[in-house]
Amino acid sequence: MRKVLLLLLCAFAVSAQAQEIQKIGYADWEYIFSQMPEFKQIDADLKTHQTQLENQLKAKYQDYEAKVKAYQGMPATTPDAIRADKERELAGLQESIQKFQQDAETSLRNKQTTLMDPVFKKVGKAIEDVAKENGYSFIINPQIVGGGDVLLYNDEKYNISNLVLKKLGVTPSPVTNK
Repeated sequence: MRKVLLLLLCAFAVSAQAQEIQKIGYADWEYIFSQMPEFKQIDADLKTHQTQLENQLKAKYQDYEAKVKAYQGMPATTPDAIRADKERELAGLQESIQKFQQDAETSLRNKQTTLMDPVFKKVGKAIEDVAKENGYSFIINPQIVGGGDVLLYNDEKYNISNLVLKKLGVTPSPVTNK
């Protein structure tokens, strides 16, 4: 009789665990970031960095265009050695511009990573804390990824974005039709 009772208790425990309801929530990263004061500063810093890079590139283009005009304006009697030298100089400037464009893109990506990484970690930790404190098993980002929705349906009552902002000490501003 004891074995049967013990067996029934074990079966009940396993059944209860199998029927445990998983609580799923979602956090909208884009919304959370847009509400954080750090985001505005990061955005401003990135725009400043991008503007500086664009201005340098513009100056390089202007220099190149001026030298092309000078080359095109050379008299027909200009010696071949001087023409060849100017052509090499122009080719070098073109290469320099292309390399600068690549380096500028890399620089901008690196700056973004450097500025955003601490914020990603901070928000990630806050999401984890809110999820644990509120008994969520899963938190999903409902952003569009690879052309398709991560969620096909979501109940707004499970959106923990404002709880995450509160955890971060940020008071969300009202949003009109996200």
